[in-house]
Amino acid sequence: MIKSRILIQIFLILIFFISNAQEKKIFKVHTIAFYNLENLFDTINDTTKFDEASPIMEMKGDIQEVYKKKVHNMARVISDIGYDTSKNSPAIIGVSEVENREVLEDLINDPLLLDKDYGIVHYHSPDARGIDVALLYQKKIFTPLYTSSHELKIYDDITRERVYTRDQLLVSGKLDGEMIHLIVNHWPSRSGGEARSRPKRMAAAKLSKHLVDSVQVKDPYAKIFIMGDLNDDPTNGSVKDILKAQSDREDVGLKGIYNPYENYFKDGIGSNAYRDAWSLFDQIMITKPLLEKDYSSYRFYKAAIYNKNYLINKRGRWKGYPKRSFADGGFTDGFSDHFPVYVHVIKEVTP
Repeated sequence: MIKSRILIQIFLILIFFISNAQEKKIFKVHTIAFYNLENLFDTINDTTKFDEASPIMEMKGDIQEVYKKKVHNMARVISDIGYDTSKNSPAIIGVSEVENREVLEDLINDPLLLDKDYGIVHYHSPDARGIDVALLYQKKIFTPLYTSSHELKIYDDITRERVYTRDQLLVSGKLDGEMIHLIVNHWPSRSGGEARSRPKRMAAAKLSKHLVDSVQVKDPYAKIFIMGDLNDDPTNGSVKDILKAQSDREDVGLKGIYNPYENYFKDGIGSNAYRDAWSLFDQIMITKPLLEKDYSSYRFYKAAIYNKNYLINKRGRWKGYPKRSFADGGFTDGFSDHFPVYVHVIKEVTP
């Protein structure tokens, strides 16, 4: 009798473990990120651009060595973003404040990134400072199918002269065979004051919304990522009133936009700081189809700000701020005045 009970107990335990093993789910994880690279300029004087005003061109001494360190520091950060969860560098990363394709080629050929085999999507913008946005992608994971650059035409509200700023980049392609769309932004700065410059960012938001609409007209269920340095916080009118981004995923309609960074901002967490106040200008927003609960295809998992300790100033008047590359006319051997932001997307896979 006792032996029978023991056998029954062993049998039940085996059933329990087998059942749990069958219920365990395995997910594939990818990181999609954005990073303002803070004046990633080369050391060559381009007579067609105002690159002499870049920090590296204004420095004295061995600027070629400074450039190499700057590139390597950027590569170090990119190689780390999201690695704790995905065990890989970003599958896709949008970048801003890059001078040209050549600096991007130097970046992806850094020893820390070389084995990732990143590809580049880049167009020259008419920006007055000569800086552009771009997209880097691991070729074995993402395949661009359609790319386009979209000009933002804005004018000074006093002089009525054209203000030349960054184009917006739209890339559509296959992430492990699944179609996604990415819009990379670097909206106009707050130069001249937030209020005076606000219409320029409202115009930028309208262009981004137009790009989202153009994709959704063809496919209402399109998975779209809107990313960039917006020079506005998640609660500003450009994001809330023009893009109509929601902070609660339950409030997002079919063609709506979810902004996971609004709650970070309300909690006092930012990606850049100025005059002892944190802003969250760097954001990644997503459309409704990425929020569905069916994980047979890629869905949103979580969003984060990459603010690891080595990216933070430890002393001085900028203590606690992002450890930027250039300050007081010199190179600090730092990284950027912005922290990167990133999201993880996941898909259930068969064990």
